[in-house]
Amino acid sequence: MPKSANTVHIDSHAVATLRYIRDSMEGAASFVVPGSAGIALGVIGLLAAALSAAPSLHEHWLEIWLLAALAATGVGSALLVRESSLRGLRLIGTPIRKFALCLVPSLAAGLIMTAVDWSYGNLHAIPGSWLLFYGCALISASTVTTRTIGVLGASFAALGVLALLLPAGAQILMLGAGFGGLHIVFGILIGRVGHGRQI
Repeated sequence: MPKSANTVHIDSHAVATLRYIRDSMEGAASFVVPGSAGIALGVIGLLAAALSAAPSLHEHWLEIWLLAALAATGVGSALLVRESSLRGLRLIGTPIRKFALCLVPSLAAGLIMTAVDWSYGNLHAIPGSWLLFYGCALISASTVTTRTIGVLGASFAALGVLALLLPAGAQILMLGAGFGGLHIVFGILIGRVGHGRQI
């Protein structure tokens, strides 16, 4: 009888140890951003740029890009969740939580500044602010992903600064170049090296 009680104690200790090891490994793992997510976001960005550049829709560019942002959030999240499930990561696991915490502050700041710029009629600053804040979010997220995401973030940030200096007529071009072009180029690059695991 004492032997059996001792066995139960050892088994429960082993389960707790295995759970601790799994949580530690999951916490140390880097978050994988699939190249397909970048390509999908880039396609949405190019479509938004094309629509907002059309003469009949140009005055509605802000609404078009806000809808594109919502679509990109949904598509990007679905592809990230799919990649995580393929790797066996829990949706509430440490890498995913860290990735989200890295992105959210800069994206929230961009949302607040969009509302401020819109309320003051300063629409010229919105595209550059979006590119800049999104770039900062990616640079922060690169701490739990790969350095390629950091380079992508730096490219977005540089494009954002440039957009803020350019005349209003170039803003749609800058949005398309960033959210369309950069996403696709880096999505292809990440996809070619095994979904970002080696860079």
